[in-house]
Amino acid sequence: MAATALLLPTTSAVAEPAGERTPTSAQQRADKPSRPPALPRHIDGGAWPTSHVQGAAIDEREGVVYWSFTQMLVKTDLDGNVLGTVTGLTGHLGDLDFNEKDGRVYGSLEYKAEEAFYIAIFDGDKVDRVGMDAETDGVMTTVYLPEVVEDFTADMDGDGTFDGDTANTADHRYGSSGIDGVAFGPAADQGKGKAKGKQVLRVAYGIYAHKDRIDNDNQVLLEYDVSGWRRYERPLAQDAPHRSGPREVRNKYFVFTGNTTYGVQNLEYDEASGNWFLAVYEGTKPSYPNYSLFVVDGDRPPYEAVVRGQAEPELGDHLTLLPEGQYDPASSTFGWTFDASYGLVSVGNGYFYGASGGPVTEDGVRKQTGALDLYRWTGETPTPFERVG
Repeated sequence: MAATALLLPTTSAVAEPAGERTPTSAQQRADKPSRPPALPRHIDGGAWPTSHVQGAAIDEREGVVYWSFTQMLVKTDLDGNVLGTVTGLTGHLGDLDFNEKDGRVYGSLEYKAEEAFYIAIFDGDKVDRVGMDAETDGVMTTVYLPEVVEDFTADMDGDGTFDGDTANTADHRYGSSGIDGVAFGPAADQGKGKAKGKQVLRVAYGIYAHKDRIDNDNQVLLEYDVSGWRRYERPLAQDAPHRSGPREVRNKYFVFTGNTTYGVQNLEYDEASGNWFLAVYEGTKPSYPNYSLFVVDGDRPPYEAVVRGQAEPELGDHLTLLPEGQYDPASSTFGWTFDASYGLVSVGNGYFYGASGGPVTEDGVRKQTGALDLYRWTGETPTPFERVG
């Protein structure tokens, strides 16, 4: 059954009556005139014998959705009809984003035991049947990220031993557990008019939840220029992970949010507001409010400051949270309550898809479902999204 499409309405500018309060920037964004794309209010991603849905990306021009189910990529149309799948992944496929520049889908891919972290790049046009193999069917290449590996494997206590994939250790620089969130958008150092500036890929660290250290209280965002990445791309042989990737990052940014559980699960740039959305699993430190959604202010330029909690003093470039939503004066952090950890996709004019999923059993087989529902950004506190329909 076809999904019901919604024609997003345009709005007209209205003069503010004398004496009324000036609207917040969130309200101004919500009231902006908008173009009217026709989008379904609900998209079903199916049920699959994998782990939970971890991210989604939409190619609006072609009318297709790409879903990450952690060990599988699923491609559907906007009515939820399955067009193809990519299987055979033994690592963790995370958040996805669609690159309009080259028409491909980029996602985070982790092999922690092998100390290998990649951006997986899928040629969506070639994903045309169910059961395609990630290694042998020529639909996926990968780019290795040395910066992530260096931080993940850092021997921070100096005992000569890397303690591996565990939160209960002093190792892992910045508390890094790998990578999850990915998103394309303008470079942070472009200043005003940034939406027309250099297009970059931001990659967000996973961050271990650990109550007894303070160097894991930032989100860490790497910024890459992917325009020359084809020279690094290699097919992935999972029994012999390659090490082909850029030695340097374009920029490395820190965002103070307080510790979260596994860092930024979903990262998304919203062109309408110029802001970056960070969806997380809530943190566990009682000294923080432990919001589930943070927004980086796209109008504030990066600033240099001491990186929190490092044994040796370290300066780093920091980004600023949008000063809206809930505010915790003790930690001086802003945030909202909204669970977008399974997926968040900006589709313009203040509209977003939020992902949800859960376990089901079909014919005795345990599976995980995925779905996208359409929301409108309102900026209201504590929950800033309103479901459409």
